[in-house]
Amino acid sequence: MPFRIEPTSGVAVFEQLRTQVIDGVREGSMPTGAKLPTVRGLADELGIAPNTVAKAYRLLEADGVIETRGRAGTFVSAHGDAIEQQAQRAAAAYADRIRELGVPADEALELVAAALRA
Repeated sequence: MPFRIEPTSGVAVFEQLRTQVIDGVREGSMPTGAKLPTVRGLADELGIAPNTVAKAYRLLEADGVIETRGRAGTFVSAHGDAIEQQAQRAAAAYADRIRELGVPADEALELVAAALRA
């Protein structure tokens, strides 16, 4: 998957990179086990600082989207769809809190829809 950085975007470069990896995993263009470029290689390719790529990779690894296998490199995680798992955990936590607050389900769904539109 070719990565692109938009220098005039208001979005931080590491976040642009992180989002592109997540989108690639979701869309299937970066399947489980796909090898990512090295930090230095991707930084050179994109003309950005290696620390910027390293930050994006650290965040992706913390979220379970990618995994580093030492000298073998960095790969799309083989532990299932980490993004979907996190979304399910977030939804469950939200549902628990809504029940604690006594908010009716239909009202809670409206709140979520409004938040997603914002």
